[in-house]
Amino acid sequence: MADTLEESEPLLSRARGGSGRDCPRGVLTCSSVQESPGAAARRDLCLDQAVVLIEDAIQYRSINHRMDARSLWLYRWYYSSSSQWILSFTIFLILALAFVETPSSLTRTSDVRYRPAPWEPPCGLTEGVEALCLLVFVADVSVKSYLIGWAQFRRNPWLLAYLVVLLASLLDWTVSLSLVCQEPLRVRRLLRPFFLMQNSSMMKKTLKCIRRSLPEMASVGLLLAVHLCLFTVFGMLLFTGEKDAGQDRERLTYFFNLPEALTTLLVLLTTANNPDVMIPVYSRNRAYAIFFIAFTLIGSLFLMNLMTAIIYNQFRGYLMMSLQTSLLRRRLGTRAAYEVLSSVTAEGEAHPKRLGVKPEDFLQVLQKVQLDSDHKQAIAEKLHSRGDGLLSTDEFQKLFYEFDKRVIKEHPPRPEYQSPFLRSTQFLFGHHYFDYLGNLMALGNLVTICVFLVLDAHVLPKDRDDFVLGILNCIFILYYLLEMLLKVFSLGLQGYLSYSSNVFDGLLTIVLLVLEISTLAEYGFPHRGWKPATLGLLSLWDMTRLVNVLIVFRFLRIIPSMQLMSLVASTILDLIKNMRAFGGILVVIYYVFAIIGISLFQGVIVAPRNSSLASVNGSAPCGSFEQLEYWPNNFDDFAAALVTLWDVMIVNNWQVFLDAFRRYAGPWSEVYFVLWWLVSSVIWVNLFLALILEVVDTPGPDSSQLEFLT
Repeated sequence: MADTLEESEPLLSRARGGSGRDCPRGVLTCSSVQESPGAAARRDLCLDQAVVLIEDAIQYRSINHRMDARSLWLYRWYYSSSSQWILSFTIFLILALAFVETPSSLTRTSDVRYRPAPWEPPCGLTEGVEALCLLVFVADVSVKSYLIGWAQFRRNPWLLAYLVVLLASLLDWTVSLSLVCQEPLRVRRLLRPFFLMQNSSMMKKTLKCIRRSLPEMASVGLLLAVHLCLFTVFGMLLFTGEKDAGQDRERLTYFFNLPEALTTLLVLLTTANNPDVMIPVYSRNRAYAIFFIAFTLIGSLFLMNLMTAIIYNQFRGYLMMSLQTSLLRRRLGTRAAYEVLSSVTAEGEAHPKRLGVKPEDFLQVLQKVQLDSDHKQAIAEKLHSRGDGLLSTDEFQKLFYEFDKRVIKEHPPRPEYQSPFLRSTQFLFGHHYFDYLGNLMALGNLVTICVFLVLDAHVLPKDRDDFVLGILNCIFILYYLLEMLLKVFSLGLQGYLSYSSNVFDGLLTIVLLVLEISTLAEYGFPHRGWKPATLGLLSLWDMTRLVNVLIVFRFLRIIPSMQLMSLVASTILDLIKNMRAFGGILVVIYYVFAIIGISLFQGVIVAPRNSSLASVNGSAPCGSFEQLEYWPNNFDDFAAALVTLWDVMIVNNWQVFLDAFRRYAGPWSEVYFVLWWLVSSVIWVNLFLALILEVVDTPGPDSSQLEFLT
C-alpha cells in the first residue's frame, strides 16, 4: 500500500508535536497535552484535535502532522477551501505563463505564411508574476515542513524535490533578470509541471505504478526494437532494385538507407503509411505483400497489444489498492478521533473504564468540521435515531459510512392552487409525459436544421433564403419559452431550479430568446428574400448559425430521458472524475515536450518565398509538408507546439512531420518525435485504456469495504 511508512508511526510522536508517552500502538489521546492547566482548555484542544482528525478522515489524508493548538489552527487554514484555491490558481497561473512569455502565442494564427509579429511582454512583466507564484510555493513548502516536522520532511522525497525545484527556479529567475531576459534557455520552464504533480496524491501514485511497470514495458520495447531491426535488414535485402522497376522505386522511396528504412517501418508499425509503403512492389509482384503483412501482424497486432496487456496487468487492482489505502486512512482518522473524544468523556466520568463518546460532544465537533450541510444533516439524523448513551467504537465508525453515500436532495414542494382548473393544469404540465413532448419538439427542431443544411449544401451563404428556417426557429423558440413558463407554473420557481436539466434548458432558452429578439430587431421579421446582410456586430448568417448551434446543443436534454444513453453518460462522468490524475500527467508530458520542442525547433519552419504559393505547392511532392500546407504545425510558440504534438500523437500522417523536420532541422529531429510517440501514443494511451477498463470494473466504496477494514 502507498504511504504505509507514514501510517506506521504513532499519531502523536515527538516529531509530530506531542510527547508520545500516552499513545500505545499509535492511538491518540490528548491527556499528554500540557499546554494549558485548565480542564476547559484541555477539552477545547481535544475537540479541535477531533475536528482535524475527522477532516483528515474525510479527505483521506495521512495523520503525520503536529497536534498542538497553534499547529491545528495553521493546519485547518492551510487545507481550507480558500487556501487550496489560491494554491491551485497559482499552479494554473505559472503554467499559463508559457502562452504569454517569449515566444508569445498571442496571434490569430500560427501559420508561418500569415502570422504577424506577436506582442512580446516587456522584461520583468512575466518575471514579476512568476516571482509571486514562486513566493506562494515557498510559503507552501514552509508550512508543510513546519506542520509535519523536519524528521518527516527529510524522509519525504517529494518534499525534498519540491525544495530543490524551488531553489533551481529562483536561481534561474535571478539569472534571467541579470541578463535582461535575453538568456537562450530557461531551465525553470521545464520544472514548472513539477508543481502540478506534487500537489496531487493521485498523480504521485500513478507515476509510482508507471515506474513499477517500466521493466516489463522495457522488455516489450526491446522486442519491438529487435522486430524493427530484423525486418529493416530483410527489407533492404529484398528491395535491392537491380532487376525490377518496382523494387527500385521501393528502394529509392522507402529503403534508400538504413535510417530511412528504419523510419519507414517504424511509421508502418502505427499503420500511418499503410498501404502506401507496399504499393510500389506489390503492383509488380503480389508475393511482396507477405513481408508487410507479416511485419504488421507481429508488430502492430501482437507486440503493441502485448504492451497494452502488460500495462493493464500492472494496473489491475491498482484502483482497488488505492481505495483500500484511502479507506484505511479514513479508518485510522476516525479511530483517532474516537480516542480523543473518549478521553474527554473519561475525564468527567466517575468510572473511567466505561469509555465511549458522548453524542453531544460528537455533534459539537461535527458542527466545526468542514463538510457540506447535507452530509452533516444525514449524520446527525443517524445519530438521533439511536438511543441515548455513549457511542461505542463500532457505532462511531458506522456514522462515517454516510460520507460515501450520495445524498438525494428532496425537491421543494409544488405550489398549491385553489382553483380546480389550475390544479388540473399543474398536473398536466408537471407530468413526465410533458418532458417527452419537449424532447420530441427538440428532435423535430434538430431534424429541420439538418434538412435545411442538406438542401442548402451547394448554395453560397449570400444566396440563401432563410425565410422558412427563420419562421421555424421562431416557432420552436416560442415553444421552448412556453414550456419553461409552464414548468415554472407547475413546479414553482424553486422546484424548477432544483432540477439541473431544467436549469440547462432555461439558460439556453433565455439565450435563444435574446438572440431571436436581437435578430428580429436588427433585420425585421422573416420574409421572402430574407438574405444575410451585415448591419451590426454579426451578420444575419452568423446569428442564424449561432441560434442553430445552441438549438443543437439544447438537444442534449434528451440524454437523461433515455436509459441506455443516461447510463453511458453517467459512466463517462464517473470516468472524468476518476481520471483527473491521468489527465494531469498528460498535461505534464505535453508541457515538457512543448518546451523542449520550442528550444529545439523554434524558427526552423520557414515560410515559402513565393507569396502566391501556387507554384510552390504545385512543385512540391504529393503528400509532403509543403503540398499538404501544414505550415501552422510548428514550434514557434507554445500554443502551436501543443497542437503540433497533438497531431503527432494521433499518428495520422505523422511521417509527414518526420520528413519535414528532418529536412528543415536535421536527421536528429526524428529522435524527438519518436520519443514523443513512445511516451504519448504507446505508454500514455495504453495506460489510459487500461485505466478505463479498471474504472469500469472497479465498484465504488460501500459499507462492505469499510467493514473489511474494521
